[in-house]
Amino acid sequence: MADELSFRPKTGEIPTNPGVYRWLDASGRVLYVGKAKNLRARLSNYFGPLDSLHERTRRMVTSAADVQWTIVKTEYEALQLEFTWIKEFDPPFNVRFKDDKSYPYLALSIGETVPRVFITRNRELKGVKYFGPYTQAWAVRETMDTLLKVYPVRSCSSGVYQRAKASNRACLLGDIGKCAAPCVGRVSEGEHKKIAKEFIDFMAGGDTQHLEVLRAKMYEASEAQQYELAARTRDDIEALETVLEKSTVVFSDQTDADLFGIADDDLAAAVSQFIVRGGRIRGVRGWVVDKELERDLPELVEYVLQNVYTTKPGSEPVDVPREILVPVLPEDNEELNRWLSDLRGTKTELRVAQRGDKAALASTALTNAKHALMLYKTRRSADFTARADALAGIQKALNLSEAPLRIECFDVSHLGGTGVVASMVVFEDGLAKKDQYRRFSIEDTTDDTESIYQVLTRRLKYLKDPEDQQAVDSNQKFSYRPSLLVVDGGLPQVNAAQRAINDSDVKGLTVVGLAKRLEEVWRPGEDYPVILPRATDELFLLQRIRDEAHRFAITYQRQKRSSSIASTLGDISGLGDKRVAALLRHFGSAKRLRAASADEISSVAGIGPILAEQIVQSLSS
Repeated sequence: MADELSFRPKTGEIPTNPGVYRWLDASGRVLYVGKAKNLRARLSNYFGPLDSLHERTRRMVTSAADVQWTIVKTEYEALQLEFTWIKEFDPPFNVRFKDDKSYPYLALSIGETVPRVFITRNRELKGVKYFGPYTQAWAVRETMDTLLKVYPVRSCSSGVYQRAKASNRACLLGDIGKCAAPCVGRVSEGEHKKIAKEFIDFMAGGDTQHLEVLRAKMYEASEAQQYELAARTRDDIEALETVLEKSTVVFSDQTDADLFGIADDDLAAAVSQFIVRGGRIRGVRGWVVDKELERDLPELVEYVLQNVYTTKPGSEPVDVPREILVPVLPEDNEELNRWLSDLRGTKTELRVAQRGDKAALASTALTNAKHALMLYKTRRSADFTARADALAGIQKALNLSEAPLRIECFDVSHLGGTGVVASMVVFEDGLAKKDQYRRFSIEDTTDDTESIYQVLTRRLKYLKDPEDQQAVDSNQKFSYRPSLLVVDGGLPQVNAAQRAINDSDVKGLTVVGLAKRLEEVWRPGEDYPVILPRATDELFLLQRIRDEAHRFAITYQRQKRSSSIASTLGDISGLGDKRVAALLRHFGSAKRLRAASADEISSVAGIGPILAEQIVQSLSS
């Protein structure tokens, strides 16, 4: 199988040094960029037998026409070069981030002679200092409006500024005290830059220091009987405190940190970043990541950090805090620490929050990431265009005569071969039809394939032949003919399903299996699966249907276990419904109750030692 890659270099030709490698297609486009401590050891993993590779990796290497590598001196240089090439070539098989340009930022143009404060969603302007992002546009407008009372930085456009300068007439903001009006010479350019610097210092996290300076100024003015100045300073303090009240205090110290939460599944990941400056949450960002190749959490962390802190060409350097908190440390922890410290100019610590307030905030970031991933899937499922594209994609991939408007999916669940149940879920036009779901209890079976055969046989008897006009089922919903049958599993399961179709003599049905490990679509009797492209609507829909069938089967299996043990307990003399409910509530599951000792059972309210012994004997028999 490995010989199918005609461009494979000889093992001895691949160096053992650290380096960066690139997979290229026939046109020279870079498909994937990776780094390695040992190039020979890393690339050898790609050149093993193709059937031993993960499906997504196999698809990448079979799409390639060449592999090239560049030797570097250290792992740190490999890390830097990898990040540079990923930004330059944007390879399709590397992690893909869906940008968050919709977030508004508070920005100050420090590159201008007369700096200007403004609100923008463009994160790539040169010579600009950014604060945020803010989750709501009104929040950043309120913040800017309040701060201009204390730090009257210019906020007008260049055109307005030049007209005011030419006419020697300040605009309304200058008249009401929300601009120092450098255009008409009320302050010099140097004085205005000093105001802009104070604005930056406050937003960067020097909250306490600024307030203390202003309070001292207010007291001095009051003692000197400069009451108007004292009143203005008091108003400035109140304005700044108003801004601070809107920023949640999370730490008692002046913590500067970025916290990341990551929630992922086989196809995508959601990232939530909490930006903490001066001990307060200054901004929250979020991304959805499409995973082209299989990625574990440490790898995702590495590429998230790369995406956040790598400066794009023509943009200002990204603010790197003193501390970066991540769910897990990547393998290249030391190199990443060094890279981040070089970007910051001083030491940066990359670590996992273990306890206290930081761990609590990291947990909040993870909760936000989980919600974002769920929302991403929900919105994608609810989108009519995406559903139509998914059904059309399935039709094309499986060579169906028409789009599968009704899809039924079957899954089998059991606990160690006991309590075998199965589920059937129905999706019409890409949406779940929960009123048409069905559950099956399987009394006698040998394995999963036999269970699939039994379930499909029972379901198919309700499908009348198009030539037979006699209704078989009083429940007409169960008699609806599916466009596509899906079973959870690989080739053995789908062959068992096809055997049930053949034996039932129902004509014109198509069945496929979706194998969870590699997300392959299997058709009966075929040696190779259908591979749906990653991050496509058709694969997303099939996965969602399969996962729903799995959820429904698991739920039924747990209900059966619970009702079974409740029935056993109910037969014990002196054990009524309330005591049974108390036992199940106390132990949480039938498995824990069966494993409990008589002493542990007797600790439940209303259960004495003698009754506890009877319970143990009944459950062990």
